[in-house]
Amino acid sequence: MRTTFPQRVSWIAVMQLITSSLVHAAERFKPYVLGSETEHDFAAVVKSTQSSLEAAGFELVGEYAPYADTHILIVTSPALLRAAADSNHGGFAAVQRVSIAKRNGKVQVAYTNPVYMAYAYRMKSNLKNVSDQLAEALGNQASFGAKRGLYAEDLREYHYTFGMEYFDDVYELAEYGSHQAAIDAVERNLKTNTAGVRPLYRLDIPGKQETVFGVSMKGRGEKGQYMDDQFQMGVVDHGAYSAAAYLPYEIMVTGNKVIALHMRFRMAVNFPSLRMMGSNSFMTLMPSPEAVQNALTKAVGGRVEQDEF
Repeated sequence: MRTTFPQRVSWIAVMQLITSSLVHAAERFKPYVLGSETEHDFAAVVKSTQSSLEAAGFELVGEYAPYADTHILIVTSPALLRAAADSNHGGFAAVQRVSIAKRNGKVQVAYTNPVYMAYAYRMKSNLKNVSDQLAEALGNQASFGAKRGLYAEDLREYHYTFGMEYFDDVYELAEYGSHQAAIDAVERNLKTNTAGVRPLYRLDIPGKQETVFGVSMKGRGEKGQYMDDQFQMGVVDHGAYSAAAYLPYEIMVTGNKVIALHMRFRMAVNFPSLRMMGSNSFMTLMPSPEAVQNALTKAVGGRVEQDEF
């Protein structure tokens, strides 16, 4: 049977789509993107970065200056919110984090890679449209944060090594009588807790009972340092480009439960090439996953078996 010209065009389009999908599936991805490096004034770069994001259709939901010469902008967009609403625990990917940081005498603008995070957080959308928007707004000089990068299928089932947590092995921090009761409790306790956890932003995911809170963490004393943002980043963030966009940590109210990503998953997927042993390794932060769990649990009004804060 002879095919008509429109049929041939349709088959070509289908084959191009399949080929494109296969190429994308075989691509390796890294957790961060360097948008630009300049020698401009730090404060001016922060301001211009925010303006560029807003002009590109992103909404600023929070800011965080965790330590000197570092400023993080937390943004969302209609596309991110739609994707979050359509995915299980999608709220964890409802924002993208943009860091402005001084390193090696230059001011770097970098951001979390939306496609990498979409696969790691098992989103239904790969957020390629968001990636393109960020690249247009902030630039795309290089991806970084992993030596070789990871394939999409590996990211969807990511865990650092045998016995380590997956995406859905979350911290279960607290449970309340209803979604609203959980939100009220989290907001109240984040303002008053003594665990060193403070709110930075709140984002409600449209169309579902899911609310995300970004938080800062500042510890006290020898034990408290292990949940401290600055201490942790001082251990893991030593590349040529700043990976400060790892921060801040998120707490999520889903239904009547309060959860957070397990640190042994969250940090590992954001720093997949970090060594297990030696200096500047996961071993240096061995007490941190439990310290983070205890701090977040206390910060949302959950029960902590051993209060160290």
